Order: sequence, then C-alpha cells, then structure tokens
Amino acid sequence: MAHTYEELHEMTVAQLREVAEAQNSDDLKGFKSMHKAPLLLALCKVLGVDPHEHHTATGIDKPALRAQMRELRVAREAAIEAHDHTELKVVRRKLHSLNRAIRRASA
Repeated sequence: MAHTYEELHEMTVAQLREVAEAQNSDDLKGFKSMHKAPLLLALCKVLGVDPHEHHTATGIDKPALRAQMRELRVAREAAIEAHDHTELKVVRRKLHSLNRAIRRASA
C-alpha cells in the first residue's frame, strides 16, 4: 500500500509501528522503541516518501505578487535613500500585506 507523508504524519505511533513491522528493512531496526519523529523519518526513507509537507499557494497568482514585491523592495530602498518616511511606511505596509496574502494562500 502506497502511503503519503500526510497519511503517515496523521497516524499514531502504534499505527506507524504496525506499518514498520510489515516492512523488511535494516533501516527500521529497533522501530518498536522509536518515538514518532525518528520513526516517521525512517519509514519515509524506507517507503521512498518525501519526508516533508509541500505547501502550494492556491487562489492567487504568486509569480505576479512576487514580481510586485521585487518592485516594492526597490521603492523601499529609494525611500530610505530619500529619507521619505511617509512613502517608506506605505511601501512597507504594501510589502507586508502581499507577504501575508502569499502565506494565507499557502496554508
């Protein structure tokens, strides 16, 4: 049975140990005494599963937002050089809101 990282991560330690028991591998030696984190990594290695979660941004155009953020960083540096504090605050708030939008869409 093919497992994904999300499925394995949601399992209890007892369930992970049952999956490990079904596998015949030297990498899982001592699995009955392992805690969840090392057991999960060992199982991922044996099963050939990528051992971390992948977050994808949904509902937004991430490349366009990143391009806009690059332009804002240039504008931020220009505002710092010009000692324009009001413009600097506006640019920083825009950067912050775009960064939060990307994070919100990636969760």
